[in-house]
Amino acid sequence: MKFSTKSTYGLRAVIRLAEHWDKGNLSLATIANEENISLGYLEKLFSKLKKAELVKADIGVSGGYSLSKNPKDVSAFEVIKTLEGQKSIFYCLDGSGKVYCSSNCHCGGNKFLVKIQNELIKTLQKIKLSELTH
Repeated sequence: MKFSTKSTYGLRAVIRLAEHWDKGNLSLATIANEENISLGYLEKLFSKLKKAELVKADIGVSGGYSLSKNPKDVSAFEVIKTLEGQKSIFYCLDGSGKVYCSSNCHCGGNKFLVKIQNELIKTLQKIKLSELTH
């Protein structure tokens, strides 16, 4: 899992939904305008979030998006994993801890890289959207 604009913009957008949790839906246009994110890009991100059932969409006059679950039940990790995919944060490490930097590499870095990755995932799993609202 790498942290790109998908994670940054996606988290900013779902935090907006978390802030609006008990007030109804928000349109993507509103989120795009308030967060200064391209509407087209936001539509792509929300397509993934909707497929993963993290957000739901309603159509009609009061339509828009809302979180599918209470913000207390959604972790930052769920959002990032949905948008970035389940990959290693280090280019030379796969999910099982195998190092792929080169056939001549004997750095032994996989032990500390795996530890860093595991701790980061645990931390992101503990952080709930409700903690990230204003």
